[in-house]
Amino acid sequence: MNDTAEKENLIPLFDTSYYAAVTEAIRTEATRLLADGSVTLVIGYQAGKRKGTAMPAIITDPARANDLIFSPACVNNLALYLTKAKKDIRKTGKVAIVAKGCDMRALAGLMGESQLKREDVHIIAVACAGVKGSGAATGEPLTTANIAKKCRECTVREPEGADLVAGSLPSLPELSPVEAEELERLEAMTPQERWSFWKEHFSRCVRCLACRSICPFCYCEQCMCDRNRPQAIETTPRPAGNMAWHIVRAMHLSGRCASCAECERACPMDIPLNLLNRKMAKELKELYGHEAGLEPKEKGPLAEYKEDDDQSFIK
Repeated sequence: MNDTAEKENLIPLFDTSYYAAVTEAIRTEATRLLADGSVTLVIGYQAGKRKGTAMPAIITDPARANDLIFSPACVNNLALYLTKAKKDIRKTGKVAIVAKGCDMRALAGLMGESQLKREDVHIIAVACAGVKGSGAATGEPLTTANIAKKCRECTVREPEGADLVAGSLPSLPELSPVEAEELERLEAMTPQERWSFWKEHFSRCVRCLACRSICPFCYCEQCMCDRNRPQAIETTPRPAGNMAWHIVRAMHLSGRCASCAECERACPMDIPLNLLNRKMAKELKELYGHEAGLEPKEKGPLAEYKEDDDQSFIK
């Protein structure tokens, strides 16, 4: 990379005062909600222990509302905290949550699956200009070089259906769609090449289950993949078990995945899990016109039968 390109990659994508405005709006709304008792707690982000980082925060005291922030480091999908797996939070009463567009798609999915009632949550949505991708330096602003791949082609920057939208979306440059290009390369492969591609990636899996732990839709209190009697999937990180685990999980998420890419971000072995999820999402959109998370729906196309379903794949 030449010096000119390196300098361009350090130039902020927009005026960084945007984050200050979003942060102020979140703090103001959180203070109001907690002070008047509208909610029992606010799920948001606070500064991490290292400068430039952020981590999830649960605020119950209006005096602590000023701890809340929004920055390029606010990557977590906080919808994770509103599933039945997080019983202690749900028992407190009505809660508020800070949500980016992809997080709101997860919330819609959870509502459709009866994990969450709309009246039980106050949504503070963020007009989101993007967050940093994995491996980005903590002290740098958001740039073309470090913005998350999913944010380069996001279609839900301005969420709808929230109780409040924090901030105004700044003018953004057009960015190359890296994920779409990756998907095109995958689809150009022969079936044998695709099998080898995924076999190689899945061979690195250490079965840490970080992908499952961070996914809002993996909310079962006991996963069938953990059972030994009957054993659905081998639990050791061996090739056959790894392949089965990732394929079963991809099928389980088909028609449900919010495309937040948290599974891929959390994976310590850099397996392109969101590429697999995006491929499944594309197939469902082309076959059934279904796109997950745009509105609460009880069942996706793989969970219900319709007389006019495409059956051309049956040989």
